[in-house]
Amino acid sequence: MSAAPALLAHGVGGRQDLPITLPELVVAAALTLVVTFLALGLLWREPRLDRDAAGGRPVPDRLAGLVDAPAFRWALRGLGLLAAGWFCVGLLGGPDTPDNPTAGALYVLLWVGLVPVSLLFGPVLRAVNPLRTVHLLVALAARREPARGVRELPAGLGLWPAALTLFGFVWLELVAPDRATLPVITAWLAGYAVVMLGGATLFGAGWFDRADPFEVYSALVGQLAPIGRAADGVLVWRNPLDGIAGLRPRPGLVAVVIVLLGSTMFDSLSNAPAWLRFSQENGLPPAVTGSAGLIVVIGVVAVAYLLATGAAARVGRAKPPSAAEPADDAVPAGGAESPRVPSELAHSVVPIAVGYVVAHYYSLLILEGQRTVALLSDPRDTGADWFGTAGWQPHTGLVTPSGVANLQITVIIVGHLLGTLLAHDRALYLFPRARAVAGQLPLLALMVAYTVAGLLLLYAG
Repeated sequence: MSAAPALLAHGVGGRQDLPITLPELVVAAALTLVVTFLALGLLWREPRLDRDAAGGRPVPDRLAGLVDAPAFRWALRGLGLLAAGWFCVGLLGGPDTPDNPTAGALYVLLWVGLVPVSLLFGPVLRAVNPLRTVHLLVALAARREPARGVRELPAGLGLWPAALTLFGFVWLELVAPDRATLPVITAWLAGYAVVMLGGATLFGAGWFDRADPFEVYSALVGQLAPIGRAADGVLVWRNPLDGIAGLRPRPGLVAVVIVLLGSTMFDSLSNAPAWLRFSQENGLPPAVTGSAGLIVVIGVVAVAYLLATGAAARVGRAKPPSAAEPADDAVPAGGAESPRVPSELAHSVVPIAVGYVVAHYYSLLILEGQRTVALLSDPRDTGADWFGTAGWQPHTGLVTPSGVANLQITVIIVGHLLGTLLAHDRALYLFPRARAVAGQLPLLALMVAYTVAGLLLLYAG
């Protein structure tokens, strides 16, 4: 993940830390998915999840009033600007050494830390995104509506820009040479800022919702949060499965979730001894080998997903969109051969991707996250201690080999179980009742394949 040795340590433990052998674990995980599928087929015969996001219990008025208060929203924007400014102190004025917190702040606190924060509070980055705030302030100063740009966003654009920028970031994180050095990080972030602010100027603030990789990542994970917005905008407590079921199909959504899942799988593969030997012995520059590997793994994940959902559409004989459904440029009319089924089922991949992220980066977040927080007290390495944390030693009690191994097993299997449940509920909506179970068989095969591949890759090292 980084040239710094500490950032290479994504996890601890290995096969010797498993409570059972790896083959037994893989078989047990696959059987768990099969048994769950059979139980759902017998007991869950009607769609139960709220795909229209109409339900939920309103939060207390005081909490809703606080969250929706303009002063609170501006406080969050100010906090985002302050954090970005402090980050830039280390980025532009700090030493290019492992004692600079810039790499840890970007790759660990922001990228990995977004997952637990968004799981708890929803799409938080939208509220604190410093580039969105800069665009807002410039628009207000120019007395221009922030949502309006020079041109309208193309109707079918969807999340395709985010899929591209997301790939750009995971390439930086996993493949780019010297990716923990200040010049490389500065160059990437400068390009990111130009694309985001230039797009927002051209298309309005809605560009961030479609193109910002961090905002889109936070928004996807935030669909699983216990707090969210109902269809009418009211802040509610909700079943997290209702939240993710309310993720509307859009162009590019499939590409985004596949890049998330595939990049995490490649990160596991890139730490395997066989891959390391291949990278060192093939005679090609590491960046070339890594780029090819990243593209191939994402491609394999995408092909498996499209084949499985395409087969599900044919076997289940997907119903055409109902005339009663609201118009959505992301849900084209058509039957089994349309892209509707892959897009409708993309939400089921989100908990799987989250499970892999937690399994793969948990120890990194705990250990390197603490180290980065300590370094943030003096980003220029001048001997100052702005926050009183410069001497902070990471606590390792939450990171033990057996504990991490058990956590990894649990979150990967739970992620796939939730994905199976979400796919089952959506299949009952998409397919005629008599064909719903049969239509899910390709999806079950996909879930089993992802589970087996994920466990083998995670413990390959």
